Amino acid sequence: MSVAAGQDTIAAAFATSGKRAALMPYLMGGFPDLDASRAIGEAYAEGGADLLELGVPFSDPLADGPVIHAAGTAALAAGATLHGVLEVGRALADSVPVVLMCYANLVLARGPERFADELAERGISGLIVPDLPLEEAGETLAACDATGVALVALVAPTTPEERLAAIGRSARGFVYAVSVTGTTGERQGLADDLPAILARTKAHADVPVAVGFGIGSPEAAAQAADAGADGVIVGSRLVRAAAEAPEPASAVRDLVRRFAAALR
Repeated sequence: MSVAAGQDTIAAAFATSGKRAALMPYLMGGFPDLDASRAIGEAYAEGGADLLELGVPFSDPLADGPVIHAAGTAALAAGATLHGVLEVGRALADSVPVVLMCYANLVLARGPERFADELAERGISGLIVPDLPLEEAGETLAACDATGVALVALVAPTTPEERLAAIGRSARGFVYAVSVTGTTGERQGLADDLPAILARTKAHADVPVAVGFGIGSPEAAAQAADAGADGVIVGSRLVRAAAEAPEPASAVRDLVRRFAAALR
């Protein structure tokens, strides 16, 4: 991977989605097992995903609500490892840009340089680390920049203006705008202040802004696009569908098609 390859791949995915907002489904790597999670990821791509967020199961997932937490616990019980999930990412990166989501312990245990190298070697375009604050991200950002992996920054509804500006300056790939205060999960509707959150974030960022947390229906995805989102991240709804269906890949493919249609 050339040094800018991951960032370029993400930029192209947003620019050429053909939708009002790019669609990024979330996949729990190793759930219900590694092979099945790869099949689910392939179904996402077939259903119209523009990018894919690949989660690494972790024992203390502080940002995850009950559905994704349960999936991660099941994946660990089924023997999922970081290496196994990275290999799922390698397989999927041929058909859709992959952005890995993991917690800081996994990055720091390997060391940021080795971790970024392992992503780049597999063609994984980006990295989201929700518990790595801006003030502690310097080494990881430098390692990702050196390998062309986009270290994606997160902002919250409570992020003050000065901090938004600092995050915007270091943003790579896209900015992940958390739509609510709390953990992941389906919600009845989007926050009334979402347009303002997006406008504030866009004022400080030169990359697309994608909304996640709480997008539980195609209608909510369309509302996020209406509010100004450049991308929509859908997690718990799809993980729940995979958990409940006898044929997970088929079920999520149909559901992703509905989300994609709502964004066209």
